[in-house]
Amino acid sequence: MMPNGKVSIIMRSKNSDWVIASTLNALFSQRFSQFELTIIDSGSTDNTLNIINQYPAKLIHINPEDYYPGRVLNQAIKTTDSEIIVFINSDSVMLSPNSLGNLLASFDNQNTAAAFGRQIPRPDAHTWVRRDYAISFPEQGPPPPWITFSLPLAAFRREAWVKHNFYTDAWASEDTEWGHWAKANDQEVQYVPSALTMHSHNYTLKQIAGRRFVEGEADAFIYQTRDTSSQRLWEYLKSCIRDITPHLKPLDLFGLMAIPVRRAIYHWSYFRGNRLGTKRINAGPVKQDKDQRVGQRVVLHSNGH
Repeated sequence: MMPNGKVSIIMRSKNSDWVIASTLNALFSQRFSQFELTIIDSGSTDNTLNIINQYPAKLIHINPEDYYPGRVLNQAIKTTDSEIIVFINSDSVMLSPNSLGNLLASFDNQNTAAAFGRQIPRPDAHTWVRRDYAISFPEQGPPPPWITFSLPLAAFRREAWVKHNFYTDAWASEDTEWGHWAKANDQEVQYVPSALTMHSHNYTLKQIAGRRFVEGEADAFIYQTRDTSSQRLWEYLKSCIRDITPHLKPLDLFGLMAIPVRRAIYHWSYFRGNRLGTKRINAGPVKQDKDQRVGQRVVLHSNGH
């Protein structure tokens, strides 16, 4: 069983010419083909747009400074009219011709509000990336509680989105916040391991700092908790210890030596971002907007923009 009529697929892109052709080839090779594709490009300067133009898709251009994930997704959804909305990243390459169909089949259950697929890392993924993905997206069984929803390959019913739009309080983690809301409001979210896609990033230390900063800020809004320095230090020590064994097994000595520095940046950046989020919450809704784009600037800077 599949949804009646077409589904709407939303993809975001920027300077993805190194992978987007593979993503689109995999998408248009799916056995389920009753979909319409909308791509929101936020200022690509490479060959991304030329590749997109080879495929049947509605292309929406926005300025780089207008890219605020939750807001952009909400606006894109408003341009569609399908009952089921699918999300796929421009660097998320489905690995089976049935990946999309398997994801959509979860909506045969009328209680299913949303679903997301299993991500496996790219062949060149660093050791710590492979370990994190194996934990976050298991081959069998449920994902860990911190993976509430994940947009590199996901879908939800329009009626569920009407109940709760993607949040725009902070720049990052719009999928995590939506999944957290769904869980708190008895909305069923299915994890579909057979909806398989390849997606991962070998972030540089600078990029790790940017990503973790915005995740820390977002978590302040999502979970309404304030991180403490002692809690972050404890998490740092635990994560360093956990990282040792995965790097010893393949004799990844370079990765092993990088653990203390990588994890220090990972946790310190999260702590700083969480402090910003807490500050914005305490400032109240009128003054929150003042620092709303700090996270955006941090991410753009970490990516060299």
